Amino acid sequence: MTLYQPFLDYATSYMRSRLDLGSYPIPEGFEYKSAITGKGKHQEEVITTSHGFTAPKLRQIRAAHVQGGQSLQVLNFVIFPQLNYDLPFFGADLVTLPGGHLIALDMQPLFRDDPDYQAKYTTPILPIFQAYQPHLPWGGDFPEEARPFFSPAFLWTRPQETTVVETHVFAAFKDYLKAYLDFVEQAEPLTDAQSLAAIEQAQLRYLRYRAEKDPARGMFRRFYGEEWTEEYIHGFLFDLERKLAECRLS
Repeated sequence: MTLYQPFLDYATSYMRSRLDLGSYPIPEGFEYKSAITGKGKHQEEVITTSHGFTAPKLRQIRAAHVQGGQSLQVLNFVIFPQLNYDLPFFGADLVTLPGGHLIALDMQPLFRDDPDYQAKYTTPILPIFQAYQPHLPWGGDFPEEARPFFSPAFLWTRPQETTVVETHVFAAFKDYLKAYLDFVEQAEPLTDAQSLAAIEQAQLRYLRYRAEKDPARGMFRRFYGEEWTEEYIHGFLFDLERKLAECRLS
């Protein structure tokens, strides 16, 4: 079963059609990793592949794709803008576990409580969000501490049927990605020191929160061990802090 491969293939192809896409370096040992889980007839191979791209206005476009048969399918796909743009992040967390599917799709804001920022980046996508509500209803409880990092157009849903993922979720993924690349196309670089400092702090706040609370940490530790997992999270998935430190040293 490769439930989310079509999402990854579509995103890669669509981005190539709209962006001057280059490759983003993936540290050694992270491009491909596998482990065997379970016992006897329940034994499964879990394969994790990593994919990285970059574009003129986008610092890092990266995906972690986990395939573990019927009971485990995950695609975590995030776009991080360059630090001289006020663009939101594009975030898709698509998770299939034995109990069902967990879908989180959003353009995660740098400045959620700024009305001008909301008018610029959330208001235009609310019609897309509302169009999917009948098919992808709100998924219920969400941590209070996570709320500042999500927009009012946050699509959070728990469909039971795989066909819903293959149809409505896939369609929403395409629509959100198109809308995001429209924002990228229109984005103008910022040059004033105050804006640049605010953007850097907002990006670091988001990355630190995501790295600290990464829900995949337990899964990766179980499959691949703690050392690999922590290096994967901080050295690839959420690497801005490391990159900034490297820049300041060089």
